[in-house]
Amino acid sequence: MSEKLSFVAPTANSPWGTYLSQVDRVVPYLGPLARWVETLKRPKRALIVDVPIEMDDGTIAHYEGYRVQHNMSRGPGKGGVRFHPDVTLEEVMALSAWMTIKTAAVNLPYGGAKGGIRVDPKKLSQNELEKITRRYTSEIGIIIGPHTDIPAPDVNTNGQIMAWMMDTYSMNVGGTATGVVTGKPLHLGGSLGRVKATGRGVFVTGREAARRLGMDLRGARIAVQGFGNVGSVAAELFAEAGAKIVAVQDHTGTIVNSNGLDLARLIPVANKEGVVAFKAGGDIVPNEDFWNVACDILIPAALEGQITAERAQKTTAKLVLEGANGPTVPQADDILAERGVLVVPDVICNAGGVTVSYFEWVQDFSSFFWDEDEINVRLDRIMMNALNQIWDTADKHKITLRTATYAVACERILMARQERGLYP
Repeated sequence: MSEKLSFVAPTANSPWGTYLSQVDRVVPYLGPLARWVETLKRPKRALIVDVPIEMDDGTIAHYEGYRVQHNMSRGPGKGGVRFHPDVTLEEVMALSAWMTIKTAAVNLPYGGAKGGIRVDPKKLSQNELEKITRRYTSEIGIIIGPHTDIPAPDVNTNGQIMAWMMDTYSMNVGGTATGVVTGKPLHLGGSLGRVKATGRGVFVTGREAARRLGMDLRGARIAVQGFGNVGSVAAELFAEAGAKIVAVQDHTGTIVNSNGLDLARLIPVANKEGVVAFKAGGDIVPNEDFWNVACDILIPAALEGQITAERAQKTTAKLVLEGANGPTVPQADDILAERGVLVVPDVICNAGGVTVSYFEWVQDFSSFFWDEDEINVRLDRIMMNALNQIWDTADKHKITLRTATYAVACERILMARQERGLYP
């Protein structure tokens, strides 16, 4: 008999609760491997660390940091690090679990991990940001490494943060270890194509989904929630394919233009001041009105838990592309399915980032780097192969793409667990 995980009590629509619900739904499709399913319902290892730093004014501040390794049956842990004031252990657990599913879904030789610090980086100076990054890296250094767990950028972290993390780890082990993180600057072993990889993956899977639905991307209306690295890149690629970006929402608010927003003008403004600063380009509307905008494709590319049951009833979209991790709660998933709305789930839709992170890791070990065209060709091929296999599974069992993705991924993970056995 298995005991329940005691340090987190998930609620139905919390990130961890959502993940557990998704696993429960796939059990009927696992056959004999279902005996191992509890493996997926608890993280292998969760580390909570104190991150003390001296602030610029001489005071000492303490922040709470996390690194969770959910499952490593198929390879080293892989997953980002986010700096956000709302980071919690439960959220990081869920994100690490989704990474386990994601890496297995696209058949990368990784397990799932995730990290974070509960901090608002916008309130830190550059000097304080470097200090908190280096101290956090030093604290989690006992469980990360090129062959054990490889962090990457996530919310509010970037190439500079990864450079500091790589340097700190390298100093502590006494040699340059470029493969300890991915998403690094190019001249420190980063990969071409990494910055736009997640958004590109959203576009590639969305293009294929639209084709299967008989939806012409030319003139298709798209609403994008979250306009950072993922949302803005996906929007650009869809616009290049002839679609119209009719609504964008970010942390500053929501802008709508039924004729299509001018991305060439919007993106520079959004990067500096947020989308609502682009007043001349469209109408500024209340945030909740975003979910009422007439659109064909909805791209939630912000944070988890955004598509609630109420919002699932409102949307006019025929296709949802999950650029964010866990943006749709289970009840909303059911409503969208009943309404005939196709959802391409996060664990395949936004897997472009981890796929190119894998390319970066491989290139670091070989010290041989590919050009961007080769990166994109390899990325597109992996994403398409993964999506086609998942789609075939969905058609075979007459299940949603999300359940099919979990069926494919969980089978791979649990087969590895079964074949490795238990030690000791």
